Amino acid sequence: MIRATSTLQPGDARVRDAARTVTLVRAERYRRRVMLRTDQGDDVLLDLAEATYLAHGAGLWDGEAGVVRVIAAEEALLKLTAPSQQALTRIAWHIGNRHTPAEVDREGAALYIQDDHVLAAMVRGLGGAAEAVMRPFEPEGGAYGGPGSLHASHHHGHHDDHGHGHGHGHTHSHSEDHGHGDSAKRTQDTGGHPHHG
Repeated sequence: MIRATSTLQPGDARVRDAARTVTLVRAERYRRRVMLRTDQGDDVLLDLAEATYLAHGAGLWDGEAGVVRVIAAEEALLKLTAPSQQALTRIAWHIGNRHTPAEVDREGAALYIQDDHVLAAMVRGLGGAAEAVMRPFEPEGGAYGGPGSLHASHHHGHHDDHGHGHGHGHTHSHSEDHGHGDSAKRTQDTGGHPHHG
């Protein structure tokens, strides 16, 4: 079993050459201590000093030769578009007002949020479009900020995908569960839950 006590940044040569990978949805990629299962079937104990966001392409390192590359899993999202930049900016304001993690595409022509029928109806009511898509989710760092925005979205009663499929990477642990999904599949130990907003 690998015991990963540190992380490596995306682009690090040791990560690019890693033979093992772990595929996780966005909600599983803010961690401190958790047992993971690689896509190749190996157990990895992630044991970090503090909760860390694991971006796509990051590495889990055991301090010697063992490196596991993190892959962002595809998950059910909504692609939000609008007939004008002004309309999309207005939609973005309403999304942000609900403390909903969102990703802005590179061209600034669309927003991505987790699948939520209430927010989809709101977007359509504002003149925009909400299209269901499957893709990895990398929300803006300021809006995400770790588990705080996950916590915030629960307070607003929005749907979250914690109980859905998790690609090829499965987590299992017997430590404390913070109520973010099925404790038999996923456990987080992230310390406090700061609320941004």
